Amino acid sequence: MPYFLLIVAVAAERLAELIVARRNLTWSLARGGRESGHGHYPVIVVLHTGLLAGCLLETYGAHRRFRPALGRPMLALVVASQALRWWCIATLGHRWNTRIVVVPGTDLIRRGPYRWIRHPNYVAVVVEGAALPLVHSAWVTAGTFTVLDALVLRVRIRAENAALTELVHDA
Repeated sequence: MPYFLLIVAVAAERLAELIVARRNLTWSLARGGRESGHGHYPVIVVLHTGLLAGCLLETYGAHRRFRPALGRPMLALVVASQALRWWCIATLGHRWNTRIVVVPGTDLIRRGPYRWIRHPNYVAVVVEGAALPLVHSAWVTAGTFTVLDALVLRVRIRAENAALTELVHDA
């Protein structure tokens, strides 16, 4: 039951992200923001929904046992990834989104975690995607999500880098 509650909490966090993202999308579009790379967005939604469903289906369907030596460090990584994600959201403010939206005339953010890493939010996604299933030994879900997420992030990061390059050239 505690693992189920963890998955519900992560799902609630995702809904909070979507609320913030929708608000920020409205803000960005009102300032001339342009969305790019939107073709892969539905795949991301399905993949992340599948991660949460896979965690539950594998854990309870395959009767995976909680293994404290694995589960506790993975839980710490899940918490750390959430902290990093919300640090990214706080740092980008209105410019953070689950979509790729660039507002012309704005500068690249180079503070917070962006001082050190170009895409820290994706670090959080990768860590969480591997760690969340492993909290309760759902290794098939962890492996499957990690491989599929790597493929999607490859497309996503290319699209985002292209959009950010456009932003730098517009400045």
